[in-house]
Amino acid sequence: MIYIRSLLTNICFFTVMMLGCTITLFVGPISRKGTVYLWDRIVMPTIFWLVKNIAGLKVEYRGKENVSKEPSLYACKHESALETYAFTQPVRTCTYVLKKELVYMPFFGWTQYFYGMVPVDRKGGTKAMKNMLKGVSKIVKEGRPVVVFPEGTRCKPGTTKGYKPGFLFLAENLKLKVVPVAVNTGLFWAKNSFLRYPGTAVIEFMPAMEVKAHEDKKAFMERLEKTIEDKCKELNEEAIEKYPWIRKNLGA
Repeated sequence: MIYIRSLLTNICFFTVMMLGCTITLFVGPISRKGTVYLWDRIVMPTIFWLVKNIAGLKVEYRGKENVSKEPSLYACKHESALETYAFTQPVRTCTYVLKKELVYMPFFGWTQYFYGMVPVDRKGGTKAMKNMLKGVSKIVKEGRPVVVFPEGTRCKPGTTKGYKPGFLFLAENLKLKVVPVAVNTGLFWAKNSFLRYPGTAVIEFMPAMEVKAHEDKKAFMERLEKTIEDKCKELNEEAIEKYPWIRKNLGA
């Protein structure tokens, strides 16, 4: 049954996504606000209604009181494509820092450009960092929050590839609060998997963090990583207890 529900979910998901991308080709060159409204208020709510009612997968947002009312930097654990879409609901108009290769993809990549995503060359060194700062600064001036995945790529639940300090460069230079975000999404919507498991995936926002006066960058990164990873572990254990069939998606 899960295979049939996953197949139907994927068909509906990509159909709606493609329709949204097509409309964006007409709206995007005219209005960024119109593009953001289209995706945040129409496309994404439709997608998550379909995911909930076909796959039986619901997304729960916790700690919404920690969602900042001013532009902030969200440091989010990255396990799945799910959080890259779901973030748009509790954090309206948010955009993402992503690898530049993604914006070159036909239709989908063009849509990300029009939406206001900030591409970064992960091998570009100092020049890439400066370009990223310039791009994020422009977005922040528009009053939009920014999401960064500190690990730079998706990781299986229960694992990490190490947090990179690039986003801290943004926070310090733009004087932005850092809001840690934990997830257990990879248990339900695993990386490179066709299956969409039923249950309740959680995205939890935690209190904003600031670099303490006596604290160096390495210490801050260690504190941030521990905060996020500890909460992810809690969310994973809670989910597996409720939905034991997803245990297979937990990393070693």
